[in-house]
Amino acid sequence: MTAILIVGIGGVGGYFGGLMAKRFENDADVAVQFLVRGENRKAIQHNGLKVIKGSDTFIAYPQKVSDSPSDLDKADFIILCTKTYDLETTLSQLHPCIKKETVILPLLNGLDSTAKIKQHYPDTIVADGCVYIVSRLTEPGVITNTGTIERLFFGSDTISDERLSVLEQRLIQAGINATLTPDIASVIWEKFIFVSSIATATTYYDLPIGPILEDPDKKDILIRLITEVSLLAQAKQISLPENNIALTIAKQENLPATATSSLHSDFINGKKQTEIESLIGYVVHEGLTYAIPTPVYQKLYSAIKKKTIS
Repeated sequence: MTAILIVGIGGVGGYFGGLMAKRFENDADVAVQFLVRGENRKAIQHNGLKVIKGSDTFIAYPQKVSDSPSDLDKADFIILCTKTYDLETTLSQLHPCIKKETVILPLLNGLDSTAKIKQHYPDTIVADGCVYIVSRLTEPGVITNTGTIERLFFGSDTISDERLSVLEQRLIQAGINATLTPDIASVIWEKFIFVSSIATATTYYDLPIGPILEDPDKKDILIRLITEVSLLAQAKQISLPENNIALTIAKQENLPATATSSLHSDFINGKKQTEIESLIGYVVHEGLTYAIPTPVYQKLYSAIKKKTIS
């Protein structure tokens, strides 16, 4: 029996976890479990997890749903899909679900989640991962995917283990476009450049991506953000495509015009905790460390922080 635990049933965990729970619902060899809290947990326990993509809808019923790790089985694979600001608290609670053979895959927006996980669980295999998806928890127990792209990349540039191949097989079996790659650092940085620049621009302008791309001045700011964070990646010796800036803009132009970032959504919803530090502050602070100028990031970071305070 392969036990797969999805931690955090929001846009990412809910969509990919929903696909896995649906695929393996009646499979005697795979058990999918959700660690989820609040009204979302109650809705899933009573009605299952509803996943909507365009005109397609399905209901997924994981084998177990709980807000307490002690209620769940020890997992072969844990897919972490929490917000970065919840990571430390979540990790401190996961001990009942972890055994010697457990593999942990974080699918978070930041760049330092793997290191934080290893601090808590130094003897556990931790892969790096990232996703491209436009998906949201639209109400308790309901996930809505409005995008045209859904890709999951994961791997390790230091570890080669057959368990990672098993996880890739399980993801693919569930209909997930998953790729196991040893070049995961470059893939994650390409994703970070994509997400960080969008998060900064949409939150600063309080607009979805469409109006930003349509306005020449706002698009220029977006391009400058992409340029600054790309220079930081190069300073860290991360290999990027030669036309990385054009490729990033092309990906952003391929998003629905109404798409925005999770950071912007959190600001709209008045959330006290946001990912401003992991998505924007990180670039500013690392820019200072590596002597990479980030004037646009610094200006917008300061302005967004003032919004937070007010």
